[in-house]
Amino acid sequence: MRHLFRHKEHLVRMAVLFLGGTLLFVILRAVMVPSGFGEYGHYRPGALDDNRSLPIQYAGRTVCADCHPDVVEARAGGKHEAIGCEACHGALAAHAEGRTEDKPAPADHSPAGACTECHMAHSPGLS
Repeated sequence: MRHLFRHKEHLVRMAVLFLGGTLLFVILRAVMVPSGFGEYGHYRPGALDDNRSLPIQYAGRTVCADCHPDVVEARAGGKHEAIGCEACHGALAAHAEGRTEDKPAPADHSPAGACTECHMAHSPGLS
């Protein structure tokens, strides 16, 4: 039994490294993880308030229809008639208010595009 612990300095070093690593982890976690994190799953409650304070960036379907009545008419009676323009083209408040010269991105009808947000990801042809 005596020969079993004759190199105990290696065990002591390993224990010190393990305890030091654990202590470093606990300190870094206390410093870096925001308070309240985990209260709502993997979110912090303050993130909800941060998001609520951001201005709304969507223009709304009626604003799109005011400038693009031809598109509204072309979509009438189609299976996607009830879907708002910004569901595929993204938020368009800056475009609608004239704050940007950028045109909205065209709807991406590829299998990996915006369609998979609503349709089955493994079979985009199915609705």
